[in-house]
Amino acid sequence: MEPITFDKSRVVSFSDAVFSIAMTLLVLEVAIPDATEVVTTSLGSILSERIPSFIGLLVSFLVTALYWIAHMRIMRYVKKVSYQLLWLNILLLLFIVLLPFSTGLYVKGFNAVSPFAFYCFNLSAIGFFNYLMIRYIAKHEEEVTPIVGQSEKARALVSMFVWILSGFLAFILPLTSRFVFVLIFIFQPFMNRYFKKKKARLELAFVESEEVVDSIENNTLREEVDENGD
Repeated sequence: MEPITFDKSRVVSFSDAVFSIAMTLLVLEVAIPDATEVVTTSLGSILSERIPSFIGLLVSFLVTALYWIAHMRIMRYVKKVSYQLLWLNILLLLFIVLLPFSTGLYVKGFNAVSPFAFYCFNLSAIGFFNYLMIRYIAKHEEEVTPIVGQSEKARALVSMFVWILSGFLAFILPLTSRFVFVLIFIFQPFMNRYFKKKKARLELAFVESEEVVDSIENNTLREEVDENGD
């Protein structure tokens, strides 16, 4: 019996909707001042009081955007969605939906350790299921070349381990742990460059091997022609 599969377009559309709603809800953590505060308080004071909220919004929005881009990038190779892949995707979206809550918790207790550690756990869980999805797709989809699979898995692992590191550092070096996430944006260009060069080397080696094979075939053909001529 054929395994049950699901329409890829519906899964991708649903996932895009969840990502977009979760990213939009992040802005709700930035409290809108009431009319009295706007009249009696300077704009600088209003904005400065909401700096933690803006930090939470910016970090969560950009990191979620990276996961959404990764999701779009790897789903290009999927033809049909299996039960296993569907549930991996659902679990990924579960922690995406949780992100506005963990961001709000982090913002409300901006200088506390536990809320930030929970926030890091949330992002680590997103990274974990993102990695499992990528690994599954790389294993089951023929169009995913080894170099593409390695590249995507490397990106996923870096993001996951950076947030795990941030969560543990929060209990030892609270201030430093708040800036560890920057490593994600530092490592990404280096990994892109590394795998681009590796891909170019493999393609060059393939072309050279094809030229060698063609040369051998041509030489063999000439030898056969010479022998027939004799």
